[in-house]
Amino acid sequence: MKLFEDMLREAGVPVSEDEMQARWKQINELEGSRITNDSKWSPFWRLISAIVTEPCRQLVSLLATKALPNTFLQYAAGAWLDVFAWGVDLERKLAVPAEGTVTFTRDGAAGELTIAAGTVVESPTLDGMVYRLAVTVDTTIPDGTVSAAVPVCAEQAGAAYNLGPGYYSILPGPVPGIASAVNGAEWLTTPGADGESDEELRLRCRNQFSAVGQYHHDAAYRASIATFAGIRTDYIFFEHGAPRGPGSANCYIMLENGAPPQDFIDAVNIHVRDEGNHGHGDDLVCYPMPETLHALTATVYPVANLPADRRATLLTEVENMIRCAFRENSDYEVTRTWPFDRFSLSRLDKELHARLDDLKSVEFDRQADIVSGMELPRLSTLTVVEGA
Repeated sequence: MKLFEDMLREAGVPVSEDEMQARWKQINELEGSRITNDSKWSPFWRLISAIVTEPCRQLVSLLATKALPNTFLQYAAGAWLDVFAWGVDLERKLAVPAEGTVTFTRDGAAGELTIAAGTVVESPTLDGMVYRLAVTVDTTIPDGTVSAAVPVCAEQAGAAYNLGPGYYSILPGPVPGIASAVNGAEWLTTPGADGESDEELRLRCRNQFSAVGQYHHDAAYRASIATFAGIRTDYIFFEHGAPRGPGSANCYIMLENGAPPQDFIDAVNIHVRDEGNHGHGDDLVCYPMPETLHALTATVYPVANLPADRRATLLTEVENMIRCAFRENSDYEVTRTWPFDRFSLSRLDKELHARLDDLKSVEFDRQADIVSGMELPRLSTLTVVEGA
């Protein structure tokens, strides 16, 4: 706000109440007025303050906190930012529900078994939320087959439903003949996405200024690829150096909860390569962001005399927060892994302590930071145990 108040002052606009009173006094003298009782107890100046100063103060506040900030892309928000986006031929992306498959396994292989549309599979409670997937169409498991991948869709739109493998494993009600249901490692076909935030849209708008030529450079490809739901401009990375010869480059894409599924990447490649959204002679291929897998063990020490149920809850919260840091869910405020970054376990330790009052100490079986290049650190295994 101070920046815009300074802009108003440079333009000769009084900003504070004292500056306004001084200006009214100056105008009064320049006009030759004989009214000299300008004491703050004067009925005249109290009237002037009521009918002039206060409305002027409100107008200046509106200019400094709303109108002026929203005339700059760096500060614009909401509908003002939507107008900026329109000016560079962009629209705010809408929320998209996650779609994919869940593997249903039955007790035996004899006969056909139909999973009815609407059958629900849930996640455990994550930071107070339970995420649900619903079967989209009646799906029959053929005779002689024990399991089948059944198409599902998230109950609501949003990236929070892009949970890691194994999270969706709870059947809230019995399904005749079904022993278990679980989402696998490549369960997503269409990742869920939140409605584009102001920060994300602002990044796309800024990139659009660099993409004015539309061909032959990173900004143009970044602008084109970021039109897909769930892909932010800062989730797109390029590899130059002609990996397949002159005119070639690779693009690596990540999502909020890790690398996107191959089907999603195939759709992006069709958009870029087959639908003509590339420069003449360009050879750009998109890939999921490569991942490095890390085994991690966390030993949790609760505060003294913590009841057994609270200790169990604490271990679950620690596990879910660590998994969030490695992009298996998005329910916690925690520093997350990135390509070309250094992931600090000591910072993760502090964030666990800041959130969990019942946590006395946590020890990891590795001390070194995880340093990444063009890859995203993920978990191969995570073991969370209570210390003695």
